[in-house]
Amino acid sequence: MNIHKATKSYEEWLGGFTPLIEADLALKHAQMTAGAFPFLRSTFYRWAQRWPKVCPEIAAAPEVLSVGDLHVENFGTWRDPEGRLIWGINDFDEACRQPYTVDLARLATSAHLAIEANHLCLECVHACEAILEGYREGLSQGGRPFVLAEDHDWLRKTALGDLRDPVEFWRKMDTLGDIAVSEIPETALAALENRLREIMTPGAAAPQYQLKRRTAGLGSLGHPRYVAVTDWQGGRIAREVKALVPSAAIWARDSSEVTEIFYQAIMKRAVRCQDPCVHLEGRWLLRRLAPDCIRVELAALPKEHEEQRLLRAMGYETANIHLGENNAAAILQDLDRRAPKWLHLAATAMGDDTMEDWRAWRES
Repeated sequence: MNIHKATKSYEEWLGGFTPLIEADLALKHAQMTAGAFPFLRSTFYRWAQRWPKVCPEIAAAPEVLSVGDLHVENFGTWRDPEGRLIWGINDFDEACRQPYTVDLARLATSAHLAIEANHLCLECVHACEAILEGYREGLSQGGRPFVLAEDHDWLRKTALGDLRDPVEFWRKMDTLGDIAVSEIPETALAALENRLREIMTPGAAAPQYQLKRRTAGLGSLGHPRYVAVTDWQGGRIAREVKALVPSAAIWARDSSEVTEIFYQAIMKRAVRCQDPCVHLEGRWLLRRLAPDCIRVELAALPKEHEEQRLLRAMGYETANIHLGENNAAAILQDLDRRAPKWLHLAATAMGDDTMEDWRAWRES
């Protein structure tokens, strides 16, 4: 099955779980031509289909509840229940069970492609070494969340770039297109209103809000996404609801397995400071949107950021997620038996495979 047939098949499968926004799908298809890195971000379904054939040697490894769609731009910041700023993996839309090696290989492949596109400026082999070093350290230490108030001054400066400016953030919110109540599913509207009521004074009237449609991300482009914006105690707040579907890994396996969504399970099991504004209601994911509660893009990083240190932190944070399985000893043993540079070799092979698919997509 080539990339065009795979895309058509996957989107037909996806449409069986949620109505797709055709204009957003068209935008996604266009953005997939822009480069191999955005193509990788857009096509976890193809990755899930291809890695067992391209890198069968990484299949024989302990399984974990994994991120699935892990890459160097799936990291961001949020506020924990104490109001502390936290850095870590940003979303788990494609969470699934698979060998721990697959998350590492996808993260390393994304680093390879980001280097090729001049988004990162270090050697590919060194990027893979940094990821593995951080991952090993995280497993060995039992993990630790990245609280950006005390021990990670360098990471706080890296994560909080110019695009976190509140004025710029709310300007972008204002540019989103308004929609009527009748244009949003009742279950999504109820979920948004429930979250807004939670922060109001008991007995207070339900807040007035603006409803907007939001187009964001790459992998989830096409999924319905709605935002409620309202004024509260002297400033504005925003809550987003997004349709969740089962992981594309299930489609790739051509399996009739139960189409469970693992978003909540993977967050609860991980070594993690939870975001109190992230909730699941049915198959809707609700989260806060704010200048410091958003994904960090490579283009927004300050010029003086420490790339090798950042990739090491990404490896450590991946270990924080995998530690939810309580099998760190088995994973460390498996790492010890692997050949030197195994991650670099796997990332190179998957990078080459991704480039081939991207060229075929772009030329068509």
